[in-house]
Amino acid sequence: MLPNINEMMKKMQDDMQRAKESLATITVEGTAGGGMVKVTANCQNKILRVDIETEVIDPEDKEMLEDLIVAATNQALENAINRSQQEMQKVMGPMMNLLPPGFNLPGF
Repeated sequence: MLPNINEMMKKMQDDMQRAKESLATITVEGTAGGGMVKVTANCQNKILRVDIETEVIDPEDKEMLEDLIVAATNQALENAINRSQQEMQKVMGPMMNLLPPGFNLPGF
């Protein structure tokens, strides 16, 4: 007996929803300035925390601190995207290979 395509699609949708929900609990980090600035994000691209070592806080060089925060944030978000794709690969398996290069599933 062949599997019911509707049942297969429902299972895949359920698996994707569970994976999407789990992304909120997976955290990644981005750092800059040799670890003096650290940004923690989850895999739903939400910034959860920013840690700044006091040594890098120089009122005379506000631009440097801003640049470090931007760099760490961008790295954290890039790490979140990469990790999200890894998690989706686990759920979707070979089906992800059928998508065109650069294609992103909305919400993942």
